[in-house]
Amino acid sequence: MTPEATPALEILEAAARSVCSIGAASPVVRRIALDHRVVAVGYAIATAGALVWGAALSTGPLEREHGLVVARGCPRWAFGRGGTMIGGVYLTRDSTSPTVIEHEAVHREQWRRYGLAFIPLYVAAGADARSNRFEREAGLERGGYA
Repeated sequence: MTPEATPALEILEAAARSVCSIGAASPVVRRIALDHRVVAVGYAIATAGALVWGAALSTGPLEREHGLVVARGCPRWAFGRGGTMIGGVYLTRDSTSPTVIEHEAVHREQWRRYGLAFIPLYVAAGADARSNRFEREAGLERGGYA
């Protein structure tokens, strides 16, 4: 399920790696970006945006499962791969098996740990799920990658 390498994806990954390298090189930037208050606000912003997105695009009610808000029936263009976790909201069409939900619950915790910094960190980790540290942490098999 690895996306085809495109110049746009390569540019996005390079930009994300640059952002992450700034954080790695500067203890002050890293400390601010990962401060629990900054992370909490980032997580709240991401979740609020995803709630609006999911409520507007899902075909049914938003439901809670394993601490996630699940927006089912979203059009395929509204998320990546089989589904996308944004903050505390999982956007998908129909990928809602118990194992996938467990996988996505780990991504929710990653969002809670990093806030909006999770975006460049995830992108910099690469599009190939098998080498992406966040996908490995969430469980490749549970996510349908192995």
